[in-house]
Order: sequence, then C-alpha cells, then structure tokens
Amino acid sequence: MPALNILFLLVLAGYFLGAVSHLLGVVTGKAGLRRAGWLLTVGGFVCHTLDLAALLVLEGGMAFLSGEFYFSLLAWSLLLICLFLWWRLRLGMLGLLASPLALFLFLSSQAVTAARMPLPKALGGLFFGLHIGALFLAISLLAMACGAGVAYLYLERKIKTKEKLGGFAKALPALSTCDTVNRWAVAAGFPLYTLGLLSGFIWAKLTWNRIFSYDPKEITAICIWMLFAFLFHQRLVLGWQGRKPARMAIWLFGLTLVSMLVINFYMPTHHSFARYIDGASDLPVWPQP
Repeated sequence: MPALNILFLLVLAGYFLGAVSHLLGVVTGKAGLRRAGWLLTVGGFVCHTLDLAALLVLEGGMAFLSGEFYFSLLAWSLLLICLFLWWRLRLGMLGLLASPLALFLFLSSQAVTAARMPLPKALGGLFFGLHIGALFLAISLLAMACGAGVAYLYLERKIKTKEKLGGFAKALPALSTCDTVNRWAVAAGFPLYTLGLLSGFIWAKLTWNRIFSYDPKEITAICIWMLFAFLFHQRLVLGWQGRKPARMAIWLFGLTLVSMLVINFYMPTHHSFARYIDGASDLPVWPQP
C-alpha cells in the first residue's frame, strides 16, 4: 500500500541518516551532527511506530502471525530502550549503537517471508503480551549492555596503555557510566527474560500439551537464561563491576543473535521461520526470539 511504502522509506531514511550523522559527529567532534543524528533517529522511531500501528489497524490480529512483524518489533523495542536510557543518562553514544542495529533488524524483517498460522483467540493476547513483548524488551536491554560492555573494554584498554584519547575514544562516556548502563540493563533485562521464558512454556503447554520438547531453540533459551541468571546474581548480589560483566554481556547478546538468526533459519526447530515458509510443518509453530 502506498502509505505503508512511504512509512517504510521514512523509517529507513531516519535510521540510516541518523546512524551516519552520529558517526560523522563522533569522528569530527561536532556536537551539531550528533544532535542531528538523534533527531533523525527519533524521527525514524516515530515513523516506525506509525508503521507498526498501521499494520495492526489494516491487518488486525493477522499482523501478529508474520515473521517479519517480529523482527520489526524487535528493532522498535531496541530503539525504545535506547531512547529511555538516553533520557535517563544523556548518553549520546547510545545512538551510535542503536541506529545501525535498528536499521539492520528493520531491514531483516523485510527478508522474512510472512507465515500465517491459526491461533486460538483466547491465547493471542497472552502470548504476544508476555512471551514476545517481555523477551524482545529483554533482548533490547542485552543489546544496550553489550554496547556498554564493548565501550568499557575499549576505553579501559586505551587508558591502561596510556594512549591518547582522540576521535571516537574521546567521545565515549566515562568507564563508570558504561558500567552503570550495564548494571541497569542487566537488572531490568533478567526479570523480563524470565517472564518471557515462563510465559512461553505456559503457552506451549496450553497449545501443544507439553512444556518442553528438547527443541534446539528451547535448549538455547534455557542456556541463555542460566547465564543471564549468573550475571544477574554476580552483578547485583556480589557486586561485580568492570570487565567481567562487560565481557559476559557481550557473550550473552552474541548467543541471542545466534538463537534468532541461526537457529530460527538454519536448524530443525519448532520455531523455524524456514520450515513454515516451505510449508514443512502443519503445527501451530510460532517464531520467537
């Protein structure tokens, strides 16, 4: 539809130009370019919100039954978390991470062929609201923790080797600020991931009459949860700071990307986009993170 096509182009333009402006602002040290990057990114986020809302209005509940909708929603969730952290901490460098990643996820959503499946109406709201919503917010928080971890390790190495901080390194926030972002993201992300995982198992029991089926996706999700629980405990209870939580957040987010991009597409799983695209399964299989 013409309106949706226009919104799609506006989202792409906002995220792409926002990422470029952020990068140029960091490289040149010009605050005006960084401010322009934020404005463009926010503009892309607004258009993205309208795009998702338009899909819901035009397609109703069928919008929830398409693989591309979930990747688009993940990109939107990432920007939502990024904008919230920017509002709370005033970290301009978050845009350098969020804009390119949101652009990548939004473009990825267009590469996933729609897969429409019958869904019991009584379960639709519960599944989407708890399972998908909680997991996507948790993954977005992990992305922020990962970005803060990368910045922390990079800046720490520069300081330890007594290299001159210029260009990109000079624009990075203080080590303590990077650590704060990591702590906030882990503290909020783990409960959300737990909620998303539990609601997924409950939905599986109600839909397939089994909680766990030793599916690669389910096994990976449990492994991620266990590592996330360990990081949450070490971070909040034992007071982990610095390199250890930074490195673990990077590994955790990398594992979630493997789960979404490798398992969902290239491994035999109930949650595979590819299986449904090829019509290989008649189960009410759902794409999930």
